[in-house]
Amino acid sequence: MELVKQLREMSGAGMMDCKNALEEAGGDLEKAFTILREKGIAKASKRAGRATGQGIVEAYLHNTGDGYPPQVGVLVEVNCETDFVAKGAEFRKLAKELALQIAGYEPRWVSREDVPDDVLVSEKNVFEAKALQDGKPEQIVQKIVESQVENFLKQSCLLEQPYFREPGHTVQQYIAEHISKLQENITVRRFVRFNIRES
Repeated sequence: MELVKQLREMSGAGMMDCKNALEEAGGDLEKAFTILREKGIAKASKRAGRATGQGIVEAYLHNTGDGYPPQVGVLVEVNCETDFVAKGAEFRKLAKELALQIAGYEPRWVSREDVPDDVLVSEKNVFEAKALQDGKPEQIVQKIVESQVENFLKQSCLLEQPYFREPGHTVQQYIAEHISKLQENITVRRFVRFNIRES
């Protein structure tokens, strides 16, 4: 029972889910937590198509020191299915974490589908020119370019970035855990990041 209680506190999952995960993991708490996460992500994908007409706009201002005005600010719109979830502390915490992620990791788009084609073409051209300039053999230039474009997307798209508190997980996986916990589809609709030092 103590292990079930601990797992519930760690994961936010229901009593029976925790009990079943512990049985599956042979009493190993960490393994059971991993099982719950994987099942949560699977459940989240089932909810992916559901409409998200409610939500929250979260703001974050970053202060660099005492008495110094904020120089970085973020607004992020996070949507869910019902106002009941939108008003909840867990959902608000998720929105705040996403605002912190955006402030610190400077994504440019929510997902790779949002990246304009002309930006991708431009990046590919730059990577290709650099590879050729470095004297890489032509037969591997395409693989190098594909790899660098993939890295560019992982850095530039919020959902693909490593979540700052758990770099082993992406922001998308962090959101999926909340979808499982809150039993609703959750989407990041848009965000904007301001920095007075950037033009």
